[in-house]
Amino acid sequence: MSDPSVLIVDDEPAIRRLLKMTLSSQSWRIAEAGTGEVALRMAAENPPDIVLLDLGLPDIDGVEVLRRMRASRPTLPVVILSVRDDERGKVAALEAGADDYVTKPFSMAELVARLRNALRHALQQEGTAPLFVSGDLTVDLVRRQIFRGETEIRLSPREWDIVRMLVRYAGRVLTHQTIMGKLWGATGDVQQLRVYIRQIRQKLEVDPERPRHIITETGVGYRLIQL
Repeated sequence: MSDPSVLIVDDEPAIRRLLKMTLSSQSWRIAEAGTGEVALRMAAENPPDIVLLDLGLPDIDGVEVLRRMRASRPTLPVVILSVRDDERGKVAALEAGADDYVTKPFSMAELVARLRNALRHALQQEGTAPLFVSGDLTVDLVRRQIFRGETEIRLSPREWDIVRMLVRYAGRVLTHQTIMGKLWGATGDVQQLRVYIRQIRQKLEVDPERPRHIITETGVGYRLIQL
């Protein structure tokens, strides 16, 4: 397999230099753009394996860039770069289909891990793997079975629906609205979702107060981690 290619879209030259230096040292192939228009042209002419996209671009809103990229290539993995207090923008981007987000300032180790998770998720989506394994957790989507180690875990139908959705998008942040919209439609309630997540953690996590599998993205939603 060739080294993965990433298109870095950010209007700050210093950020692009830092990202290029770090990712190049780990054998990523780099392309970079400082505006949305340039990014869209580059993505069309030489499609990358993944896009690292800043929301605050000078010419086109980052969410609009995401929508246009996804319109031409629906499975393209996109990780958002966002300032720490731009929660509304992060939620909008995630609901528009972004795989993940990283806040500025960011840890390079965390950023690389999230890029690799997004790539893994894209490959899983293409293959539609029926078996999800993460640490001691195994989820069989075909047989509708869940095991923690050798112990089978029993879930209610609604709990299973939530877990199945998290597995399908493993590694990707799912917003509250995305989960509720798919499972409850317009009648969803965030507090109701939190109750279900708490119940699921009680069954799946060794220590529900320090979850390792289902991670809360504060104010945004949840992510299923693949350990």
